[in-house]
Amino acid sequence: MPTLSKIKVAEGIFYVTIPEADVHILCGCPADSVKHLMKRGLIQSKERDGVNFETGPNAILLSDTHIQNGRFTNLSEFPILQIFYRQGRIIPGHPNNTGIKPVLIGSRRQVEAQMEYIYRGNYGLVSEEEITRTGVPVKTAKEMMRLKLKFAFGRIRRMDEYLDLVMLENQPQEIRNQVFIKRLRPNVFEISHGRQCVRVDLNTPEHAQALPSYVLGFHQIRRDYFAVLHSGEGDGWDINRPAMASILLFQGKVYLIDAGPNIMHSLNALGISVNEIAGIFHTHAHDDHFCGLPDIMRADHRIPYYATPLVRSSVMKKLAALSMMTEDEFQHYFDFHDLVADQWNDIDTLEVMPVFSPHPVETTVMFFRTLDRVGYRSYAHFADIASLKLLRGMITSDDDAPGISQELYDAVAQSYLTPVDLKKLDIGGGMIHGDAEDFAEDKSAKIVLAHTEQPLTIRQKEIGSGAPFGAVDVLIPSHQDYIRSSAFHSLSSYFPNVPSSRLRVLLNNPVMKFNPESIIFKAGRKTDCVYLLLTGQVEMIQSRKHVFSTLSSGAMLGEVSALTDKPCAETYRAANFVQALRIPMDLYCVFVKNNGLFDRMIRQLDIRSFLYTNRLFGDAMSCTRQNAIAAATTTRLYAKDTVIGRSGTPRLGLIKSGAVDLLIGDRCIERLKAGDFFCETTVLYDIPCMFKALALKDTELYEIPAATLADVPIIRWKLQEVHEARLDKAVSFEAASDPLAWQEEYGTGIAVIDHEHRELFGKAKFLYNSLFAEVSTSQIGELFQALQATISAHYQTEETLMRANDYPGLAAHAACHRRILASFLNINANYDAWKMISRQDVGVFIKDHVMLHILTEDRKLGFFLKDCGLA
Repeated sequence: MPTLSKIKVAEGIFYVTIPEADVHILCGCPADSVKHLMKRGLIQSKERDGVNFETGPNAILLSDTHIQNGRFTNLSEFPILQIFYRQGRIIPGHPNNTGIKPVLIGSRRQVEAQMEYIYRGNYGLVSEEEITRTGVPVKTAKEMMRLKLKFAFGRIRRMDEYLDLVMLENQPQEIRNQVFIKRLRPNVFEISHGRQCVRVDLNTPEHAQALPSYVLGFHQIRRDYFAVLHSGEGDGWDINRPAMASILLFQGKVYLIDAGPNIMHSLNALGISVNEIAGIFHTHAHDDHFCGLPDIMRADHRIPYYATPLVRSSVMKKLAALSMMTEDEFQHYFDFHDLVADQWNDIDTLEVMPVFSPHPVETTVMFFRTLDRVGYRSYAHFADIASLKLLRGMITSDDDAPGISQELYDAVAQSYLTPVDLKKLDIGGGMIHGDAEDFAEDKSAKIVLAHTEQPLTIRQKEIGSGAPFGAVDVLIPSHQDYIRSSAFHSLSSYFPNVPSSRLRVLLNNPVMKFNPESIIFKAGRKTDCVYLLLTGQVEMIQSRKHVFSTLSSGAMLGEVSALTDKPCAETYRAANFVQALRIPMDLYCVFVKNNGLFDRMIRQLDIRSFLYTNRLFGDAMSCTRQNAIAAATTTRLYAKDTVIGRSGTPRLGLIKSGAVDLLIGDRCIERLKAGDFFCETTVLYDIPCMFKALALKDTELYEIPAATLADVPIIRWKLQEVHEARLDKAVSFEAASDPLAWQEEYGTGIAVIDHEHRELFGKAKFLYNSLFAEVSTSQIGELFQALQATISAHYQTEETLMRANDYPGLAAHAACHRRILASFLNINANYDAWKMISRQDVGVFIKDHVMLHILTEDRKLGFFLKDCGLA
């Protein structure tokens, strides 16, 4: 009897194997999924015909929801690399290269997004035109492209050349060898072989923590004047250490160099909260340096992002594909600062010089320096680099052939050996990583070897040092108390109209330190002080109401209890090493009253308490940000059966009490209760809610102006996750009796666009229904042609309007049009070739491309055109 087995590997990761069918499925691929498989022994080293290789999955099942609990769930880059190279399935002559392609399984929308994300992860920018658009001279762009083609073995390839794609909807689909998969409901799948089947649920609980394959413990870090904190020395395969990364401590501020998988786990171990990050320096877009960016986007302010325009363009194209967002939207999450390559860039007296590094994707190594009493002190971060031996093999004098010029090779070799006080470098070896031998004669004062999963060899130990997680190299010691400076800054932000001399009354109190997992305040007990959180993170827990939030620097603990003289409603618990300013309760209350703040703060307590315990506003929010939101919030009561208007000032609706149905036509998309929210598109896109909101009973709302929330990254990111889930429900064919019926909620407000959309819906519906009827193939072909003509003509109408009105999103919107039309032409071509097509394929196209495009991009366009005076 065939054996079908399922193993839960980690949160959101399962491994399903059917050995008789040679099908091994990685179900779910969040960060470090391959490391988890290795840790559990599900990937093993083998030898066949004298060739060493690894076992592992040959199929990957994607999550239907690409963001869960704020983190990406579909990071298939490293699992696919493991299949291709470590298993040997695309290596010429390898015993595992049988010509059978690995399989990528998921909804069409998720699969297509992953294909673009992997494509950008492999190649970065893919043409000289894309490179020159970042400001690189034409001659240099040509040389960069020649080098890229050499790494790519002469040709940029789309990933469907290497992968079989299984587009999964609600009908059973064969994976291979009589192994079938069926979606039972969103993110719940049934995998069967013969009479055996297993169920896989990729939905993760709301507060589930995605733990890495390694344990880091807790570290207490001193904030020095200029120091390098080592936060990762491994690579993307090292199951015991985080991937190569560093943290710069400069004048008490925290700067990240790269953001790899599970970055928040590393920061938590180091006692650093996301709101303490002063900026991120980014070297390149490979996942082990990239996929932690969403965690950096979960701050209450836009964190500065430092990279050359070349690297930034490569990174943002990959991030856009992975997040299914446009590149322009990331300006709401990061404060972009472009660095000039090969020059020193001054960032508040910390100088940084990025230097081009030959690599398959756009990459720079980073040099940092700052003045000391005896001159400059310097640090160099070399991730990723290629070995000089590899680069020598690429040298060619043919200016048109893939490879590298002697001139560029010489410049790279010279930059490698630039002496600094501390140099950390990639020695991962192989096709795209460095070699310690290249630095054997390096005159730097100290070299740290990193980016390897292997223990250092005897020879490597002669060349450079190691650096355990949490180790610090101090380049310039501090003679100042940066923690108290941080406290003064937080108090100044929280009380902006109070003179600094009065703030020092609060500042003249002790800074307390709490060990990880210590309870600071316990629910049900009165406090005798207020704590201003300065470093680390604090968990706020109220299990009875399912409240679990993580507070970052700038949060005020126990303030409500102090001002109301009531017991704490929540328990506060140190998540790591925490430092906090302890302000006696009596002193704090007198300070608030003497400065005329008491009445206003009491009025806002009800709103602030609600916000603190709400899933949208509870995490990583400083008191300053909470106060700004609370001050802008109003309350309004809606009677039962009232349709809550979408006109007026754009605002987010947060239900204080009552219930609301979100409707499209007469179909309920979601029923909301107290604590839920709607009108998220007013914040994300500055367009009204696409749903009709109906009060089911008397309902009181907190209404928050969209402008107040628009540039709060963590709120936008959470709203984006909810918006994606609601979109999927809105376009679901299974939940609607007539999914292609036109609804007024689809309208853009522009008559010509809405007229053509109705026509498009009508022809799409006729084609879709004809596939169930006894219609001749010639008639079906004619319907395809008619729909194609309608789509093409409509796109011309929209693009004409965009050009005539200088629409800023023209390029991205037109690119969407080209992708949709190409997808439709592919479906049409398949029908012409085989004279058959499934109703499901057409339905998926209509849902994922036509309907979603209208509900998102076309509605944005419509409201822009209305502001231009069109109707």
